[in-house]
Amino acid sequence: MRKFFLLVVLSLLGVILYTGSFSSTMALSPQNPDYAQKIWQSHANDSPIATPMVTQQSGTRSVPQPTVPVQVESVTYGTMNKKPLKGYLARPSQTNKDLPALIVIHEWWGLNDNIKMMTQRLAGEGYTALAVDLYGGQVADNPATAAQLVTEAQKNPKLLKDNLRSAYQYLEQNQKASKIASIGWCFGGTWSFNTALLFPTELDAAVIYYGGGIETNPNVLKPLQIPILGIFGGLDQNPPVTKVREFEKTLQSLGKPVEIYVYEDADHAFANPSGTRYNEAAARDAWQKTRAFLQKYLQN
Repeated sequence: MRKFFLLVVLSLLGVILYTGSFSSTMALSPQNPDYAQKIWQSHANDSPIATPMVTQQSGTRSVPQPTVPVQVESVTYGTMNKKPLKGYLARPSQTNKDLPALIVIHEWWGLNDNIKMMTQRLAGEGYTALAVDLYGGQVADNPATAAQLVTEAQKNPKLLKDNLRSAYQYLEQNQKASKIASIGWCFGGTWSFNTALLFPTELDAAVIYYGGGIETNPNVLKPLQIPILGIFGGLDQNPPVTKVREFEKTLQSLGKPVEIYVYEDADHAFANPSGTRYNEAAARDAWQKTRAFLQKYLQN
């Protein structure tokens, strides 16, 4: 019994030391340490389980399905450092015409099965949807691994930008997309915003789900000439509501087309395809607003 108790104590001590060491590493990260620390805090006790955005969670809830049948495939949408960029492509199966397209950017967990199902659901609304991979094929199944992946990715933003440039070019040139928008959640929300900054006039719209990396500097936002949809939680601190409202106010003062929705009772990641923070009422409403926004700017 004493040996068993000692083993338990030593195991707990190891977890505490590892977590403390990891947190210190993140806090000292040279690439946007504040963002990395906040995203870690937002998901420290989270898990990448599928949410009702993409799958059934109880016997009383139906599984969300694409509105129309879709076909899917793994594609190479570019190369980086002589290595292929592998993504997940979904599009309606009963059409041959060129469709508007979406760059789908994963959460901090990576390009997992839940993101792939969400990509199918988006494609079912009438889009060619490409889920990009910003982690080079790696996927996290726990917060510690996810934090390591996001921290490593943030060390070289140029690689992430080049990855997204390749995605845009693939949809424009290979898929002959009539229009292109970006959408992402959490880490992906930040990079959906960054995609808008990469293509401030070329992109046709951007959807940002609680991207903690949004900017409020007018000089950064001024080049944007595309409509922005922002979905945020009132309980979230990544970003806090004060920053969200400043983001909204700055865009409005610059005359930019922007729609911002803050769900007062929702926390960070409340509408993610993966995670434990799902808020059904807020997520359902946000999904309907996302559908309407994309239809307005990509299909009408």
